[in-house]
Amino acid sequence: MSAPLLLWVILLQWAAGGGFVRGSRTWQHCTDLRPLDILSEVVPAGGLAHGMRVFQVQGVRGFQLAASRPRALCFPASRLFIHCDRFPEEFSIIVTLRVLSVPAKRNEYIFTLMAEESPSVLVGLRYAPDKLHFLFWSQERAGGWQTRVTFPNVSLSDSQWHTLVLAVSGQSFSLTVDCSVPKDVLVETPFPASLSVKRANFYLGNRRRRKGVFTGLLRQLVLLPGADATPRICTPMNFKVVTLSVPSVLQDLPANPASNEVLKYPYETDTKVTLGSRPPCTMQEKAQFWFNASRKGLYLCNGSTWISMLEVKQRLDYVEEYQDLVTNSETMGVEVFTIPKVGLFAATANRYTPPGSAIYKWTDGKFVPYQNIPTYQAQSWKYFTIGKKIFLAVANFEQNDRGQELSVIYKWSRRKEKFVPYQRITTHSARDWEAFVIEGEAFLAVVNHREGNNHNIDSVIYRWNPRTGLFETNQTIPTSGAYDWEFFTIGPYSFLAVANTFNGTSTKIYSHIYIWLSGSFQLFQSILTFGAADWEVFRIGDRVFLAVANSHSYDSGMPAPSNFYAINSSIYELNVTAQMFVKFQDLLTYSALDWEFFSVGDDSFLVVANSFDGFTFSVNSIIYRWQGYEGFVAAHHLPTVGCRDWEAFHTTEGSYLLYTSAKEPLSKVLKLKTT
Repeated sequence: MSAPLLLWVILLQWAAGGGFVRGSRTWQHCTDLRPLDILSEVVPAGGLAHGMRVFQVQGVRGFQLAASRPRALCFPASRLFIHCDRFPEEFSIIVTLRVLSVPAKRNEYIFTLMAEESPSVLVGLRYAPDKLHFLFWSQERAGGWQTRVTFPNVSLSDSQWHTLVLAVSGQSFSLTVDCSVPKDVLVETPFPASLSVKRANFYLGNRRRRKGVFTGLLRQLVLLPGADATPRICTPMNFKVVTLSVPSVLQDLPANPASNEVLKYPYETDTKVTLGSRPPCTMQEKAQFWFNASRKGLYLCNGSTWISMLEVKQRLDYVEEYQDLVTNSETMGVEVFTIPKVGLFAATANRYTPPGSAIYKWTDGKFVPYQNIPTYQAQSWKYFTIGKKIFLAVANFEQNDRGQELSVIYKWSRRKEKFVPYQRITTHSARDWEAFVIEGEAFLAVVNHREGNNHNIDSVIYRWNPRTGLFETNQTIPTSGAYDWEFFTIGPYSFLAVANTFNGTSTKIYSHIYIWLSGSFQLFQSILTFGAADWEVFRIGDRVFLAVANSHSYDSGMPAPSNFYAINSSIYELNVTAQMFVKFQDLLTYSALDWEFFSVGDDSFLVVANSFDGFTFSVNSIIYRWQGYEGFVAAHHLPTVGCRDWEAFHTTEGSYLLYTSAKEPLSKVLKLKTT
């Protein structure tokens, strides 16, 4: 079965409605077959229970639970099970939560159901680092026993909102996180067909004692008897905060409250507002506000970054030259990145060794030299993190002094405040690295351009081995003179696009998009390209686009065109019904080597790196503005020389574009002037 057809089958199954397929056992309806909001049962009418506070993070509200009075956060099970005293045999549990960093060997309980006279957990859900445990008590034997169903590799401790759907039916347990591919577990002990909840209580965020209290934020906790809730949850685009039922106090406030409703609950009671230049945003400043007077914006710290809460929308007026960045030699690529608590950096991939490539640090509103690294006709850099480790990988095109063709991964040393060599990987005229995470596992993909004169070789995807702390080969993919990888996700699915440039005789060849299925990348779609040098994925509203930069048209078996380099580059849009990308727009480019998408206020832009028009390297690169029905329309023409790469970045002083030149040792920082 082809990958697109397989994806279509999966999506049909994913979107299909209905409940579980039931066996011969029956369950008398002890409650209505409707969503049962456990959180709302704890919240008294007109106020909050003792030990509960409301916090708003990333525009979403949730409860923070205090560990001092766990018994205050409970209610009798008889409130939910009104017709009898048995827990449903088949059900779903829906949870929306925001987990903070949980120490190793620590468990935090999301909820428990416990009998008054027993310390045992009848039903419970608890979270440990990278694991989720579902607990239930089986009474089919004398004395009974506790069963634990464990879902490994569930990474929630990223200070982001997540929605979990746990579906239970007999021996089958299925967990869906943010509408990704479900994790299915089959156990020997089935969930009991008749679990008594007589004289039992629900406990919110604890197991009736202070140890193991949930320390994050809880927004939704719903029990749905008799049905798999996944089809009801996994329909909107914002999977992480979708709601089936939430307490009214956590819902959006009315625009014009009839009375002083805003002060009715203690929202953000420890809030303070910081003025002046951009302050640090760490766990210590979490839930604090910063007002940026220059941009007239109000921001909220989520524990790691400042989230815009209120900001005057800006519009791009014009672009001005801001800084001439003298580089070690011609620059093939640039990577702009931020190291928390250290600063903003730009790593340039320079052609010659010596002096190699350079890293610059943003200091007093300019990039200044920070560190030199020996490279060998470097093509690109890739910044990425794994846990608390910070890495920077360089793609070397040529051999080193010993005749070895190696690309190098560098690791940030907090003690030296420098990047130091960490792992060397054999590559073949490497052009690009791409780093990504799938289902909690870290990957690194290299584009191998050619080996000798052979352009049709394998590019390699490496998987991070946490035990050895190294990247190891996971999969090889055939490529043809490839230039670029682009990773992206759509809903629960992960994709990897390769830009194939030259097969030895022609640049008119297919570039491919791969989809992650069953533990590896499989072909999803092929698109005809002409010396493809770059893919850029971007979103405008709910629409997903993919732009290819076509560099030139050459075929040894065909008559030469009047101009190899004046050629259309194309933008494709995902057609959800057809399950494929379809052409949306062609734009005339001149040996295009890169696309960069960026936004200013509510406006979206694409800038292309035009490098050569067939006569000169002094060619205008163009910023295109999104005009809705008209598509992208040329808005600004920027003089460039052999333009190779664009990077957009922001500081507290404003928004910028950085372009590199493959023909002179000079890159430029341009400032976006807004009104």
